[in-house]
Amino acid sequence: KNYFLSNEILKRHYIRLSFQISLYFLSIYSFSIFIIPILLHRIGPWMFILSGLVSLAFISGFIYVLFKIIKDKFSDSKKSIVLLIGGIFIAFNLLYFTNLIPPIPLSLKDAGVFHDVKRDGTGNYTVKYENKGFRGYFEFYKKFHQVYGEPIYAYSAIFSPSNLNTTVIHEWKHYDEVNKKWTIENTVDLPVIGGRGGGFRTYSVRNNLAEGKWVVNVKTSRGQAIGRLRFDIINVDVEPELTTITKK
Repeated sequence: KNYFLSNEILKRHYIRLSFQISLYFLSIYSFSIFIIPILLHRIGPWMFILSGLVSLAFISGFIYVLFKIIKDKFSDSKKSIVLLIGGIFIAFNLLYFTNLIPPIPLSLKDAGVFHDVKRDGTGNYTVKYENKGFRGYFEFYKKFHQVYGEPIYAYSAIFSPSNLNTTVIHEWKHYDEVNKKWTIENTVDLPVIGGRGGGFRTYSVRNNLAEGKWVVNVKTSRGQAIGRLRFDIINVDVEPELTTITKK
């Protein structure tokens, strides 16, 4: 009875050790994905691959030291540790190369679809929009009342660390009600210069858009999503009442 009890305690100890090391690797890997692009001032697949290799090298060194210290206890956990770390490594790579992981360390700080966007002499942006109060928060597709022919602006402020300059894309898509599918109407490449706390501000503009549902995907050049703007264009004869604010 005592023999079986001892085995059960040891089994739980080995499982706990494997779990703790795999969590440690997960933390190292996540941190590497964030910090290495910042240190090297670059983002992209090679930075992600380098982050993975650095994480594997670090955890291998940690496991080697641990093996020297608690060799007897560690031996029985070795297989499960390798499987767990390998599983995390493969899962992260699958998520990244299928564009399911956001492009860390980039982040969308502010965005919107506006009737007008202008940069003033102080470097701030003045925008005009339809102020619907609290009701606007419940619109999945924001209603955008367009006098046909007027420009529509997609604005985004994207945070990037200092010295990490890159390019993002505004992808304009329209829902075809007849064929029941989304079609890409236009893509616009926009620069992002790192170092501004509130995000680097930029915008794209389109004219004479068709009525119906629209989406502007804000993403990296390799297709990783940073954010998304949804709106529903409704043609009107008279311009709606607009509110003007300054984005600093």
